[in-house]
Amino acid sequence: MPLITSTELFKKAYEGNYAIGAFNVNNMEIIQGIVEAAKEERSPLILQVSAGARKYANPIYLKKLVEAAIEDSNLPIVLHLDHGEDFEVCKQCIDDGFTSVMIDASHYEFEKNIEITKKVVEYAHSKGVVVEAELGRLAGVEDAVNVSEKDATYTVPEQAAEFVEKTGVDSLAIAIGTSHGAYKFKGEPSLDFERLKQIQKLLPNFPLVLHGASTVLPEFVSLCNEYGGNIPGAQGVPEEMIRQAAQLGVCKVNIDTDLRLAMTAAIRKDLIDNPNNFDPRKYLGAGRTAIKEMVQHKIKNVLGSNNAI
Repeated sequence: MPLITSTELFKKAYEGNYAIGAFNVNNMEIIQGIVEAAKEERSPLILQVSAGARKYANPIYLKKLVEAAIEDSNLPIVLHLDHGEDFEVCKQCIDDGFTSVMIDASHYEFEKNIEITKKVVEYAHSKGVVVEAELGRLAGVEDAVNVSEKDATYTVPEQAAEFVEKTGVDSLAIAIGTSHGAYKFKGEPSLDFERLKQIQKLLPNFPLVLHGASTVLPEFVSLCNEYGGNIPGAQGVPEEMIRQAAQLGVCKVNIDTDLRLAMTAAIRKDLIDNPNNFDPRKYLGAGRTAIKEMVQHKIKNVLGSNNAI
C-alpha cells in the first residue's frame, strides 16, 4: 500500500464521529511504536514531520522510515508536513513525496494568510497533495512554533468560512483554547466548544483540526519527575474534551508532547533501574514500548479510531 492522502480518511472520520491521530515523528523507535499500536487497533494514521524533525533526522530518512512502516504494516498512512513556514518548504515536501502539507501563515494578517495559503493549495492540488492551513493562533512553544499568550487569538467562525472558500484548503486548524507544549493551562482546562459548534455550522462536513491536543498524561509527568526530571505543573487537555471535539467535527488531532513524555519517562526509568546497561537498543526499546501502549490508549479511548479500517 502506498502513502495516501487524508481526504477519504477525513470523510470516514467525520461520518463516524471519531478523529484520526496525527503523531509527530522524529526517529525509528517513535515511528515503530506508533505504527505497531495502530496495526493492532486497526486504525488509520497520520505521521507528521515538523521543522525540528526535518532538521534533526533529515527528511529523506523519515520518509524512508515511513515507507518501511507502510510495507511492514499495510496500514493507510498519510505523510504530513506539520507547520510548514512558507511556500518553498511546502513545495519541497510536496516534491519529495509528502501526501499532505500544512502551510502555517496564521501569524500574518487575514488577507495575507489567504494569499499564501491559496498559492500552496494551487501547487499542491496540481500534484495530488492535500493542504491544511491554520486560522487563529495557538499559544505555546513546540519546535519552530513559539507564540506568547498575548499574541494568541481564537478563530473567528465567519472568517473560517470565508478563508476556506477563498483558499480551497482541504482542512483547517482552528484555535479554541488548546496550546502547544506541556503547559497548556494555568488554571482549570477549558475549550470553547460553542465556537467550535459555530465553525462546524458554517463549515458542515468540512475537516477541522485540533493542534496542541496532547493530554500531558499525569503518569508520564510523574514518572519523569520521579526519575530525575524537572517538569513541574505540566497540564494538558483532558481526554474527555478531545473526545467531545471529535464528535463536533474535529477529524484530525495533533499529538506530540505525549509522545515525548512517554518515551522520556520510560528511558529515564530504564537507565536508573539498569545502571549497568549501555546498550541503546534496550532503553530505546523501553521508550518504543511506552509509545506503543500510550498510542493504543489514545486510539481506543480518546480518538475512537480503532477498527476504522
